[in-house]
Amino acid sequence: MKKFRKENLIELIKYIIFGVLTTLVGLGTFMLFEWLLGKNLYLLNNALSWVIAVAFAFVTNKLWVFNSKSWQSKIVLKEAASFAGARLFSLGVEELGLWLLISVLGMGNMEDWVLLGVHISGDLIAKGIMMVIIVILNYVLSKFIIFKKKEEKQ
Repeated sequence: MKKFRKENLIELIKYIIFGVLTTLVGLGTFMLFEWLLGKNLYLLNNALSWVIAVAFAFVTNKLWVFNSKSWQSKIVLKEAASFAGARLFSLGVEELGLWLLISVLGMGNMEDWVLLGVHISGDLIAKGIMMVIIVILNYVLSKFIIFKKKEEKQ
């Protein structure tokens, strides 16, 4: 039983580390697209940053979190389809959450916060809130749905 708990703890720690890195990729590309395309296109900026972050997350989750080393096309396609489907669901949750926070609750009209000389907009704060929610949701989906069959076989 201790081995089971230790393996789960290690997996969770790796997921958190790569989740933070994925979050940084998502946040960095969101900021880049916001700078390139403008703040008014926050949903498009989020969708574009999502594509990049999901590609990064798939590779890191496959190789280092859930230790799925096979690159056989049948396995990769199945994993990628499940992963993308789960991430599309979480994208819908995130887009809805961003819309609620920014447009309905007015975080888009907040005055920028300045932290160490960096301007942080209400849009960026809303994005941060949603990213935390999405990391948790994605772990649950990956752990109990996408990679569940692999765990049962072990």
